[in-house]
Amino acid sequence: MSKWSTERSEAARIHAERLAAAQAREHREARALIADFVTRATEANLPSEPLRVGDYSSSATARTPLSGWYLKGDHSVGIDTDGNFYVLTARLSLKDRISGIRPKPEEPPLVIGAGGRDGESIDLRDALDRLLPPKR
Repeated sequence: MSKWSTERSEAARIHAERLAAAQAREHREARALIADFVTRATEANLPSEPLRVGDYSSSATARTPLSGWYLKGDHSVGIDTDGNFYVLTARLSLKDRISGIRPKPEEPPLVIGAGGRDGESIDLRDALDRLLPPKR
């Protein structure tokens, strides 16, 4: 391997480590925001609702065993009452529509929808704050 190749490989490795560290910090901060929201929502007796998964290509939905809050008006993301973050869209089969589906929690972002094709993104903090009743 040439010196140039070795240097490029090392630079790429360092870049990947820095990116991973930044993503880990973002996820920790987002998890803390969600945990604070769940505490405040519980204290405010904010009702949760059953969360459903919507199909990518139709208006069909599937039940989940989850209860929580939708973070976007299109119900594409939400958090459960335990503070787990979910993307609530999937390719649903007929079986999913009938029997339900159990989505897997994902690492939460600080900006929901960032980089998406629809151009609709929202800061996690704003999405959570708008769900809470106004402070008196």
